[in-house]
Amino acid sequence: MSAARPPRHEEEPQEDAPETGTGATAPGQRIIKKYPNRRLYDTKTSSYITLADVKDMVMACEHFVVVDAKSGEDLTRSILLQIILEEETAGVPMFSTQALAQIIRFYGHTMQGLMGHYLEKNIQSFIDMQSRLAENSMMNLQNPLMQNFMGGYMEQSRSLFQQMQEQMSKQAETLMGNLGAGLTPKK
Repeated sequence: MSAARPPRHEEEPQEDAPETGTGATAPGQRIIKKYPNRRLYDTKTSSYITLADVKDMVMACEHFVVVDAKSGEDLTRSILLQIILEEETAGVPMFSTQALAQIIRFYGHTMQGLMGHYLEKNIQSFIDMQSRLAENSMMNLQNPLMQNFMGGYMEQSRSLFQQMQEQMSKQAETLMGNLGAGLTPKK
């Protein structure tokens, strides 16, 4: 992380300045302030940091929140999306154009929340499987235990997808029921 501290300007942090924030930070959570000049200030280290430093915090599983220095608005998602954008444009992208288009199509759709939940659960399942594989790194893909890990992941993914389909079906039934009730003629 950046070690040098640049000279202070009026809008930049001061040691005795009160914390600006939403009050929603957890104890021990690192607070990063974003200033109008787009600079990020780490209140833990009392130094300016870059998006690369924030990415390093993510990779180290550190808990942090990025807040607007003036309003206290939580900007964490925005900063994480900036990091994803940089990663997607820098090298080999994780998402294909088709996948990105599909994700965009879910915004504003009744299934938006469901899709987000599905993706989050599936990514967590993949991370859990990866951790188990790392613990047993001496195995190869022909090993029955390795095949069980892969089968377990696939089954968990299939189960999550089935849950999403069931919820979509229930929402469709509710929607159709509500539409049908409004269309029946009055006597």
